[in-house]
Amino acid sequence: MTDKLSGSDAVNLAAEQAKRTSDKNITPFPGLPVPEDTANLRLGPNLHDGLLALLPLVGVWRGEGQADTAEHGQFPFGQQIIVSHNGENYLSYESRLYQLDEEGNPKEDGFTERELGFWRISESDEIEFILTHSTGVVEIFYGNPLNERAWELESASTMVTATGPSALGPGKRLYGLLPTNELGWVDERLVDEELKPRMSAQLQRVAG
Repeated sequence: MTDKLSGSDAVNLAAEQAKRTSDKNITPFPGLPVPEDTANLRLGPNLHDGLLALLPLVGVWRGEGQADTAEHGQFPFGQQIIVSHNGENYLSYESRLYQLDEEGNPKEDGFTERELGFWRISESDEIEFILTHSTGVVEIFYGNPLNERAWELESASTMVTATGPSALGPGKRLYGLLPTNELGWVDERLVDEELKPRMSAQLQRVAG
């Protein structure tokens, strides 16, 4: 478990991390006549005022996690999450996840998954998270901020295609910034009428 930082240590850590990431951003394909997506709040269009409660999520995040799935068992994985915006009142979300071998390298023919989605939030702070999985799943989550650095979501609808993971049940997700300013997240799923952790990861900001 990450040790709790003092207020001054947290500020110093954030400043040091910003030196490495503040000038980095995703690279759009040129020529689009409307505002490009940005994963860096210092670059590109201003963040929409309606998204201020989700502001800390914006960035590019990379790290590792642990999975325990009905389909593939337990395995470590690497992950990249990009949370970006284009000035409109929603965030774009993209996740790439890949199974790791015992040496921590991408496993040949291992499990991979991509997620694409959008975060929206109402004036009453109700979050809507629309998410599609490359494995054949479409979900709608609803939730609320727990505080300025954490967000809890529950699936209201989970639809699985004919070739998708039939054992995947409804669930809950928690995203939050740790005292180290890393992004932690946990996905829990209903198994035998009980929520059990399915995936979790701890990711470092690499851009934004």
